Amino acid sequence: MTRIHIVAGEASGDVLGARLVAALRARRPDLEISGIGGPRMAEQGVSSLFDYRELALMGLLEVLPKIFRLKRLLAEAGADVAARRPDVLVTIDSPGFTLRLAERVRPLGIPIVHYVAPQVWAWRPGRVAELKQKVDRILCLLPFEPVFFENAGIPVTFVGHPVLESGADGGDAERFRTAHGLTATDRPVIVMPGSRRMEASRLLPIFGAALRLAAERLPGLRPVLPVAPIVADAVRRAAADWPAAPILLDGPDAKHDAFAAVAQSGGAGLIKSGTSSLEMAVAGVPHVVGYRVNPITAAIARQLIKVPHASLVNLLAEREIVPERLQENCTPRALADALVAPMLDLSVAASQRAGFAEALAMLRAPEGLPSEAAAVAVLGMLKAG
Repeated sequence: MTRIHIVAGEASGDVLGARLVAALRARRPDLEISGIGGPRMAEQGVSSLFDYRELALMGLLEVLPKIFRLKRLLAEAGADVAARRPDVLVTIDSPGFTLRLAERVRPLGIPIVHYVAPQVWAWRPGRVAELKQKVDRILCLLPFEPVFFENAGIPVTFVGHPVLESGADGGDAERFRTAHGLTATDRPVIVMPGSRRMEASRLLPIFGAALRLAAERLPGLRPVLPVAPIVADAVRRAAADWPAAPILLDGPDAKHDAFAAVAQSGGAGLIKSGTSSLEMAVAGVPHVVGYRVNPITAAIARQLIKVPHASLVNLLAEREIVPERLQENCTPRALADALVAPMLDLSVAASQRAGFAEALAMLRAPEGLPSEAAAVAVLGMLKAG
């Protein structure tokens, strides 16, 4: 029996892992696949060693209170890999945990593939030499990443970005409006504060205040929040006093219907930085990126960050297509102004959409869907071994 072990540490990694499992089994139905993941991987028949939500932490100060628990989970995950002795270990994103796991099991001689290149090119380029000692291949999502890692002597495969097969552009606007009783005067806006507890709790009060200001200029705004289960309760509490009752969504289909409704009605998005910006781009939804972390974390990050933009759309285009309001500039007034701009001025919305097309064209792999390209690369490690 050929065994592949897949470890994902958060909701986005769970989605990637599930698609990878499906693509692997389409090519090799005989595979035995185990690992750590969430509900999407469970749907593909992968039972998780422990609740992956315990790993959904970020920020220097946010991790410290959980450090001993994380060490125990790391030891548990390492022991599981050692017991199973898979033919390939695939670690997905969440480098704070997954790369520590890779380092821990490295002496076992198991080929290790890391899916989603850690953004050392953005803020820790000196750490790439350490990465070379931990993994045998990196599966990159962004077109400018391979050269960086290849120059450091790390084998790389560019598999394309999974947002291209997310279905973000395939929603049903009328189904969404009917399901939630929206009238012709309602203007839905997408609000995405993140899938981690700490970032959501930090951003939600700021986003809520921004929505109040925006509603003064555009009556009928209706916030729509696709929420990960891990932050659902925090979102409900934070949104209790918002100017309009928010629509909370669970699951990708409902989210994509919301994207379609927002795009169709001339709405916009208020989101955190990261992959959310690419989802908005695929769906054709103009948006503003807002982000704020603990001031101490921010001060340290400023010394390390080497790239000019937080939005992946802007990084790909090498200019600001999407307005970014970060840290001390992430204020309710600044966010509200950027949110309403494309709703009040069609030329602003059109300019963003033109930039989206330019950026997204760069994310396609040479052949096949991203999950298929990733599966081919992982199976290639079996042959190499």
